[in-house]
Amino acid sequence: MILLTLGIFLWVAGHLFKRVFPDLRARMGDPGKGLVTLIITAGLVLMIYGYRTADYVPVYVPLPDTGYLNNLLMLVAIVLLGAGVLKGVIWTRIRHPQFLATMIWATAHLLVNGDLAAILLFGSMWLWAAGSILLINAQEGEWVRPPPGPLRRDAVLVGIGLALYGAITSTHIFLDHNPFMGNYY
Repeated sequence: MILLTLGIFLWVAGHLFKRVFPDLRARMGDPGKGLVTLIITAGLVLMIYGYRTADYVPVYVPLPDTGYLNNLLMLVAIVLLGAGVLKGVIWTRIRHPQFLATMIWATAHLLVNGDLAAILLFGSMWLWAAGSILLINAQEGEWVRPPPGPLRRDAVLVGIGLALYGAITSTHIFLDHNPFMGNYY
């Protein structure tokens, strides 16, 4: 759990650095971007490795058949993750689509995983995303909705989301976590 915890710390610290220490980040200039990227990447690698190697410590038993709800939530999360990039109509309705996607992803995984490592990983990611939303909203004030882009961008987004969903579920199956079984335990 130490590697998982260290990974989460690096991920959160790297992402919040610019918001919490804006003057220091500005003084670092462009080379600072590389350092922050390295810290975030190291955090991601440590989170993945730490999670995969963590001892299984059960905390709660997920409800039966919640895997189906997980699958639906994951599809929504994947589409929202790209909404701010393709800038169709969806991104004009949600101020922080990527953070909301992270919160949905974390919630979906907490529905089907009741072990300590899962709670630490997905709970931390949920808290990081929620905290980031609050921090950004406090710093930037009221949101002015951007003008909507073409609806076809959202159609492309859904298509890409379905393809990514297929790739992610295939990876889960390869790792012996078939998301289509209805549950994971």
